[in-house]
Amino acid sequence: MFNSKRLVLARTRRRLTAKGLADLTDLSAMTITRLEKGDNQPDPSTVEKIAKAVGYPADFFYADDPEDLNIEAVSFRSLTKMSAKERDAALSAGALGLQLGDWVERRFSLPAPNLIDLSYETDVEAAAKSLRQHWSLGEKPIGNVIGLMETQGVRVFSLSENTKTVDAFSFWRDDKPYVFLNNFKTAEHSLFDSVHELGHLVLHQHAGPQEQSRAAEREANAFASAFLMPANDVKARAPRFIDTNVVIKMKSRWRVSAMAMAYRLHALGRLTEWQYKSICIELGKRGYRSGEPNGIERETSIVWRKVLAQLWQDRTTKNDVAAELKIPLDELEGLIWGVASAAVPLPNKRFLSLI
Repeated sequence: MFNSKRLVLARTRRRLTAKGLADLTDLSAMTITRLEKGDNQPDPSTVEKIAKAVGYPADFFYADDPEDLNIEAVSFRSLTKMSAKERDAALSAGALGLQLGDWVERRFSLPAPNLIDLSYETDVEAAAKSLRQHWSLGEKPIGNVIGLMETQGVRVFSLSENTKTVDAFSFWRDDKPYVFLNNFKTAEHSLFDSVHELGHLVLHQHAGPQEQSRAAEREANAFASAFLMPANDVKARAPRFIDTNVVIKMKSRWRVSAMAMAYRLHALGRLTEWQYKSICIELGKRGYRSGEPNGIERETSIVWRKVLAQLWQDRTTKNDVAAELKIPLDELEGLIWGVASAAVPLPNKRFLSLI
């Protein structure tokens, strides 16, 4: 049977309206709407037209129902800035990511989730310190944040959204935490985004939709700042006099943006309001508001790297995997290319412990 939910997923993933898809297929918008409601069963020629228009294999539309990600359960990094079309496309990518994730977990033993519930904590600084202690990190800078999150059981995927309004999102599903990151911005920005989402996972796991507010966003930002730049370490290394050049030099230790470094120094009382604003203005003039001159190397996944290194030997290509999942190759690549630096082959029913 033709699966109407998969038609909706493919259309929203390609950011098409019903009318837009109708125009590409020479079908009427009413026909598309009825197909999506499950009122009609299309003939094979109609399915081929739709498949060609959205770039999905025809088999995709005859598979089981895709995972339905409820927007109320998903924490978006910039929900207020994105359009409904961008939001729905990102949610559709999340559904495909879960399909890929389930496929991988049937063949691999991934690290068990090792996060703690910090929703009771009213002090975000204390929450960040508690998670660091739980993971035995001390107050040292973190060399690979994505790798650390993965070893603690967070499932990390990438997003291929070429837009600045979709930074990242996260959610819990079957007691497992998921994070989807868009690497469209700088490496420093993506690193901060990953810990921002980590903050949502530990601080707002039980929050309802009404609580996913600007206050929650501010808490996640404060958590990321405190987790990446522990207060004692920053205070110990900050000189008495701090100017723009000092901020730029300091940021390299914690691998954050210059703006994030300046904000942390201000939050810790090492910069006055006037000093902070002056430094931000100067950083903007030097190009640090829109980018990160001489930035860090982008982080990559530890889990995917181990998987790919082992599985390449099985000679199973990414085309094979995409065919088995019945998804387009570009969607498969988009889900892991941003966090993996190698080619994208996956295994043939081979077990590998990644712990």
